[in-house]
Amino acid sequence: MAKRRRFTPEFKAEVVLEALCGESSQAELCRKHNISDVQLSKWKRQLLENAATLFEAADKQTNASAERIAQLEQLVGKLTLELDIQKKVSTLLS
Repeated sequence: MAKRRRFTPEFKAEVVLEALCGESSQAELCRKHNISDVQLSKWKRQLLENAATLFEAADKQTNASAERIAQLEQLVGKLTLELDIQKKVSTLLS
């Protein structure tokens, strides 16, 4: 029984970009990289269907990072306030 080959995302992107550039035919690329025509068509369709989400992901990640930074800044402010209170109490009790 033959093992399934696994292709890295980088390899898939490279092959699909070669196909989209049009310098070589799809059949030539398939022979060159030893993959099936169906596989290359599937990768091209996946890239074209998901191209818009590549840009969304960066925006969502930026928003999520900004929210996380705001939460952490709020926590730092709260902890700083608590520490100041403890320092004042400590000096009063001493």
